[in-house]
Amino acid sequence: MTQTTYTEPIKGHYTIKNVHLETGFTTNDKGVYTTQTGLFCIDISAGKISRIYTNDQPPAHAIDAKGYLMLPAFKDMHVHLDKTLYGLPWQALSPKKRTVLEMIAYEQEIIPELLKTSTDRGAQLIGLLQSYGTTFARTHFNIDPTSGFRSLENLQKALDQKKESFSAELVAFPQHGVFYTESASLLKEAAQLDSVQFIGGVDPYGIDRNIEKVLDYTVQLAVEYNKGIDIHLHDGGKEGIRTIEYLAEQAVKYPQLQGRTFISHAFVLAQLPENEVQRIAEKLAAAKVGIVSSVPFGELVMPIPALIKHGVTVLVGNDNVQDYWSTFGSGNMLQKANLMAEMYGWRTEFDLSRTLRFATNNVLPLDDKGTQQWPVVNSSAEFVLVNAGCSAEAVSRISPVMAFAHKGALYQKEP
Repeated sequence: MTQTTYTEPIKGHYTIKNVHLETGFTTNDKGVYTTQTGLFCIDISAGKISRIYTNDQPPAHAIDAKGYLMLPAFKDMHVHLDKTLYGLPWQALSPKKRTVLEMIAYEQEIIPELLKTSTDRGAQLIGLLQSYGTTFARTHFNIDPTSGFRSLENLQKALDQKKESFSAELVAFPQHGVFYTESASLLKEAAQLDSVQFIGGVDPYGIDRNIEKVLDYTVQLAVEYNKGIDIHLHDGGKEGIRTIEYLAEQAVKYPQLQGRTFISHAFVLAQLPENEVQRIAEKLAAAKVGIVSSVPFGELVMPIPALIKHGVTVLVGNDNVQDYWSTFGSGNMLQKANLMAEMYGWRTEFDLSRTLRFATNNVLPLDDKGTQQWPVVNSSAEFVLVNAGCSAEAVSRISPVMAFAHKGALYQKEP
């Protein structure tokens, strides 16, 4: 395993020249067939983009972007930085297929030893994400009787090591159930921390055998302590559907949860007929409850196009990056977008360019009509420079990231 190294970050006020930006679409009677780009200079100051202008006469002191394409920085919206095996010798997933309850018992065995080195491995995993252009993550941390608050403490140390170049929002995640193990009081304590933005949960029926009890408690904490919600749902059948519908109903009941409530995975949606997917999607959209996907997942094909069509916010993350839950997970959000494009048949210039949204948390350089909407002056300088001609090529070829900027500081890969 080799860590990517960077030149000394460039901070303060500086200019980048020879930056390719997307400026529009070229269309014919069949629709979009190419993406227009141009070369620009970008001024960065006080962590923001302060000026965008043509590349005709760049300042002598400008940093040369070498014609690389500037895209919004990538965001991983579902990852577990606290319990990776990254940094240890390679090991594939055990051939023994374990149920979630068996995995809980397994975690209870191994977590005490893993916690001894989880800070260092978490920092290494952040470095891997950064090498692929990710500067932000929504990361879960275990909160359970085995971990206590040590998982959070070690994760926070790792994040502190990377605070100049990486940001995160934290989800208190009761991996071992809220009531199946004595995690409810720990979850309440975590909900009171300013560093925690979301209250998590996992399979209210499959683990705790009581959908309403778990979700009522989770909603109570979120409302009382002004947090968002992110429930991991692997349950299928009527229990999975009931979990989704009940959480959507709670978001309608408590409007402060709307736009801040998410269901991760929701694999049950991949098992439903089209008309039922539409019904659930409309209910989620009305309640402003989003879906976070780690697509693909085994043989399941999530109905993401249908969810988007009916107005559901869809976010994407790597989830497991080399851990004991999954062998797969590269840490590369551009690869996630590429997998989705291939899976759903998004092959055209237009469709590929739209697929970039899943790597950038729904930020795109061009809107659907081809009007430039990013970057804009006075916005935060969060971007990547990729070796590609346009977004569509970057997604299709999983183009390499040559540099990234976080809070205005520019990190360039060493040759």
